[in-house]
Amino acid sequence: MKDLEDRIFNCSNSHDFELLALEVYAYQRENCLVYRDYVNHLNWPDPKRIDQIPFLPISFFKSHSVIDQRHSPELIFKSSGTGGDRSNHQIVKPTLYERAFNIIYRNFIGNPEDQVILALLPSYLEQGESSLVYMVDHLINSSKNDLSGFLLNDPDKISEHYSRGIEDGKQVVIFGVSYALLDLVESNPNLQQALIIETGGMKGRRKELTKIELHTTLKKGLNHPQIASEYGMTELLSQAYSKTDGSFDTCPWMEVLIREANDPFSYVEDGKTGGIN
Repeated sequence: MKDLEDRIFNCSNSHDFELLALEVYAYQRENCLVYRDYVNHLNWPDPKRIDQIPFLPISFFKSHSVIDQRHSPELIFKSSGTGGDRSNHQIVKPTLYERAFNIIYRNFIGNPEDQVILALLPSYLEQGESSLVYMVDHLINSSKNDLSGFLLNDPDKISEHYSRGIEDGKQVVIFGVSYALLDLVESNPNLQQALIIETGGMKGRRKELTKIELHTTLKKGLNHPQIASEYGMTELLSQAYSKTDGSFDTCPWMEVLIREANDPFSYVEDGKTGGIN
C-alpha cells in the first residue's frame, strides 16, 4: 500500500495517471464493500480507460460506510450538511490527507513558514469534524507564527494581524467561507496585499451568489484586485486552487471529468456544461 501511495504522489503525466487510476479502481473494488456492491449491481465490465471507471454517487457518503473494510477509521470528517444529512468520510490514515494537502498548498500557495495564515471559518468550527478546519489548522501550526489563527467576527483584529504580518515581511493568507468574507466587507478593510482565499459556501447564512457576483463584491469591499478560491470536498482528500481568473488548477493526481447532467455514465464534449466527476 505504501508503494501505491508513493507512486500516486509521484505521478507526473497522463499515462501514469491512467494506470494508477485503474489500479486504484481495482483496489477499491476489492476492498471497499459498498463500491464492490455498486459495481456488481451495475454489472460493470472491467474498465480499460479512466472514462470507463464508474463513479460512486456522492449520496452514498451519507447512507453507507465508504471505507476499506479491513480497517477502522482513525478520523471521521463530516460535511456541513447544508443540503440535509451530513456526509461521513472515514479516514484510515490521516497522514495521507496531510501529505496531500501539504504538497498541494506549497505548490499553489506557498510555504506556511513564510506566511501569516488567518481563518474565517465560523460555521465549520461550530459544527466540528471539518476536513477544511483540519487542513487550515495544520497550516496555521506549520506557519509557527503567533499572528496566525482562527479569527471570528472581529474585523479590527483581522486588520491588526494583517498589518503586523505585512510589516514583518510575511505573506498574509486569509481563508474565508463566503458569508464570513461578506460580513468582513461591511467594515471595508484594506487588505490589498493579502492573498484572500474564499472557500465557497453561504451555508444558509446569506443569499447564494454566482462566483462572479461574489468576487466582484469581495474585491470592492476588501479593496483587493483579485480573490482566490479553494475547491475541496469532505468526500475528497485533494484540493484545487484558483488564484486569479476563476479557473482552477488541480494537482497531478487529481483529474476532473464532466458528465452529462441526466446520465452519470456519459461525458459531455469539451466546452459543455455538466456535473463534476
